Amino acid sequence: MKGSQPGDRLRKPKWDLSTLQKFEKNFYKEHPSVASRHQEEIKRFHREKQITISGKAIPNPIFSFEEGNFPDYVMSQIRRNSWQAPTSIQSQAWPIALSGRNLVGIAQTGSGKTLGFMLPAIVHVNHQPYLEHGDGPIVLVLVPTRELAQQVIEVSNEFGRSSQLRSACVYGGAPKGPQLRDLERGAEICIATPGRLIDFLESGKTNLRRTTYLVLDEADRMLDMGFEPQIRKILEQIRPDRQTLMWSATWPKEVRRLAEEFLNDYIQVNIGALQLTANHNILQIIDVCMDHEKEEKLVKLLNEIMQEKENKTLIFVETKRKADDIARRMKRDGWPVLSIHGDKSQQERDWALNDFRNGRNPILIATDVASRGLDVEDIKFVINFDYPTCSEDYVHRIGRTGRATNTGTAYTFFTPGNAKQASDLVQVLREAKQVISPKLQQLEESSRGMRGGRGGRWRGGGGGGNRFSGGGGSRFSGGGNYGSGGYRSQNSFSGGSSNSGSYGSMNGHSSGSSNMGKPYQNGNAGGFKPQWNQGGVTAASLSSIQPPPGPPPAGKF
Repeated sequence: MKGSQPGDRLRKPKWDLSTLQKFEKNFYKEHPSVASRHQEEIKRFHREKQITISGKAIPNPIFSFEEGNFPDYVMSQIRRNSWQAPTSIQSQAWPIALSGRNLVGIAQTGSGKTLGFMLPAIVHVNHQPYLEHGDGPIVLVLVPTRELAQQVIEVSNEFGRSSQLRSACVYGGAPKGPQLRDLERGAEICIATPGRLIDFLESGKTNLRRTTYLVLDEADRMLDMGFEPQIRKILEQIRPDRQTLMWSATWPKEVRRLAEEFLNDYIQVNIGALQLTANHNILQIIDVCMDHEKEEKLVKLLNEIMQEKENKTLIFVETKRKADDIARRMKRDGWPVLSIHGDKSQQERDWALNDFRNGRNPILIATDVASRGLDVEDIKFVINFDYPTCSEDYVHRIGRTGRATNTGTAYTFFTPGNAKQASDLVQVLREAKQVISPKLQQLEESSRGMRGGRGGRWRGGGGGGNRFSGGGGSRFSGGGNYGSGGYRSQNSFSGGSSNSGSYGSMNGHSSGSSNMGKPYQNGNAGGFKPQWNQGGVTAASLSSIQPPPGPPPAGKF
């Protein structure tokens, strides 16, 4: 129908709780050691793990998998995975979710939230009556992207297998037939993007009458992508006494409003500060430069990275066209690169992600479609070729590296055109105890109309330039150690010609070396090469790095 919106054909049910079949949602059996845990011990745990929590009758956190009292069909898989202990969010979220309570979880990417909602979901399903012909799912997980849907169903299949649970994955950009067959055969768990699910609901292919456990994963992202009308339509189709878990990396007013409207008596768990924060396992390097310098800087940086043993690199660009254009030119010059964005077919995206995961093509260029849904554990480097339109997306992008307890490095090209984002970025860097360059501080001041010194000068001075160290006007470090707010640099930071603000020249050579355009070059091109050591991050000489075997591809993309 012309002018109609997705979900307009869905009729809102008139729910009468007195006539609805009752269902169980509290399966939590508190372990004796958890029940006897002193409040001082709990407060210390919350303080150490940066957990803040609010709500009524909050269950105590668990410190081990055994304390969760999960059934054998869950514990057997946990033991097979050889995990040592729950993550911070799991320690507090599992007792809440298993108790049948509504939950709002605010946690960064890589915190273990998928298991935080999926293991209680498996337990929930196993306590419900079997599905009958024509029934829809018992558990519904709404996600913003098809990549995230595919990752969640992997966890669902892994933990549902031992109790013969079936899962369906419903998302756009793929044929409907196989997805419909998965639903029609009786899937207790459905992971779906809002648009495709609305399509199936409107056509009567499935229903949500049996749904009693609802998850909104990455709620902030779904609202950013304009899914709020579809989410509201979907929630109208689910009985109001359901259990609801909402997960978000940030806590903007739009997410707060949705939580207040659709979650009764919820418990809120925050991991880290409520303001915008980045994973502290990630070294953040900001290069203030001009737009026309970025391609040359990218090649120089990738020359350094590709000589690392662990070199999986995710590059974010602003547009689909730019992703394809840069990937095509780099591939022509011999770089092992692929691109991914929303206009790629599902088959193309799956193929690119698979090649990236297994290392056949260790460089992936992406638009923001991958900034949340992409889950590859061993990404060591993230490069923001283009800074995103909001700093929340910056945090989510760089969160693709430094997963769990791993470390990673995020490089960002930041131009005067991004100045309005400078204040938020400085806040993120300061909270994570990262180096804040004078150029970025200058941009921040200029964006507030407070021009300091001589205003907007972007050249890095003379040949020698500044030194990465601490204290004075042209020296910066936060104290030398990564954990204390800086990194150590062995040699001078060269601000040569067109490369002011670059990663420096570790061998004392100019940053403007003629080798910059050649992939895998191991000459004296200079550049910053981070190394993770116990004492912090040091910048080592590039002369000790050996190039990969075989002739290097020539030319600049």
